[in-house]
Parts: sequence; C-alpha cells; structure tokens
Amino acid sequence: MGEVFEGYERQYCEISASLARKCTAASALQGEKLKQKASEIKSGIDGAEGLIRNMDLEARNQQPSVRAGLLAKLREYKSDLNNLKGALKRVTTGNTQQGSREELLESGMAETLGVSADQKSRLLRTTEKQNQTTDRIRDSHRTMLETEDLGVSLLQDLHQQRQRLIHAHDTLDNVDDNIGKSRRIMGAMVRRMDRNKWIIGFIITLLVLAILVILYFKFVH
Repeated sequence: MGEVFEGYERQYCEISASLARKCTAASALQGEKLKQKASEIKSGIDGAEGLIRNMDLEARNQQPSVRAGLLAKLREYKSDLNNLKGALKRVTTGNTQQGSREELLESGMAETLGVSADQKSRLLRTTEKQNQTTDRIRDSHRTMLETEDLGVSLLQDLHQQRQRLIHAHDTLDNVDDNIGKSRRIMGAMVRRMDRNKWIIGFIITLLVLAILVILYFKFVH
C-alpha cells in the first residue's frame, strides 16, 4: 500500500468520526443553528468525498495484488459516507417537528452512528492487518532487492577477477615470449663464445708452433 493512500485513509477516518459526532450534536438543534451545523456537516462530507476520490485514483495505480484489497476498503468507506449523508438528511428533515427530531435521535441516528462506528472499527482492524501484510511484502521486496544487489555485486567482482586473470595470463604470455627471446639470445652468445674459444685456441697453437720453429732454427743453426 502506498503512503499516499494511507495518508488519505487516516484523514478520512478522522473526518468521518468528526462528522458522526456533529450529526449527533445537530439532532438536538433547531432553526438557524441547525442550518449552520448542517452546512458545516455538508462541507465536511464534500471533503470526505474528495478524499475517497483521491483514494480511488491512488488505489487504481497500485499493483493488481494490492489494488483488490484497497478497492474493497474503498467500498466500505463509500458505504460509511452514504450512512453519514443519510444521517444528515434525517437530521435536516426531521427537525421540522420536535417529535421527529426526538425519534431520529433515539432510533435512526443511534442505529446509523452505531453501524458507522462498527464499520470504522472493522475498517481500522482490516487496515491494520493489511498494513502488516503490506509491511511483510515490503520487507520481502526489500530483501529481494538486497539479494539482487548482492548478486550484481558478486557478478561485478567475478568480472573484475576474470579481467585480472586475463591480464595476468597476457602478462605471463609476454614473460614467456621474453624468456624465449632471452634463451635464443643466450644460445647465440654461447655458440659465439664457443667459436671464439676455438679460434683463440687455434691462434695460440699457431703462435706456439711459430715460437718452437724460431727456437729450433736459432739453436740448431
């Protein structure tokens, strides 16, 4: 149930209770005072009708699961308002004669206002139950949203971890490539060093032979 509807509902219950008390008080009035009180009650009934129209519009904008309960409550509020209108009519028409006024006060008004009070009590209990149900639905909806947010957060974390793993894999590939290049370079250097060793060894051998030849010719001849 929307908070707007609940606000209209509270206003209506307050106005309805006030109008019931005013109808009871008006049943004892006559003449100009009765007219003033009747005008005041009529104004209050008009305001109550406006609240019911607002509640009707608000209820029809709710989800189907909530709308049915609100419309059922509205039917009871409309019945309550019709009782108030009937009470006002009997007050204004019944006060033309003292006897009619007494009869209205003792029978019709007591019955009408008693029914109205019973309806208000029943409506308030129904409203309280529906509010509790609505609170549970709202809590469930909030839990669902929190679970959904948690799921989205987990998916985002998993996506970030996947991106980091992909980046790490790419980095490892680059490292492997660099290691492969380094191995090839080191292999080429080792081969070059081996070749240089053989060349140096060959040169040293030639030098040793040359020295020996020189010494031979020097001491023999």
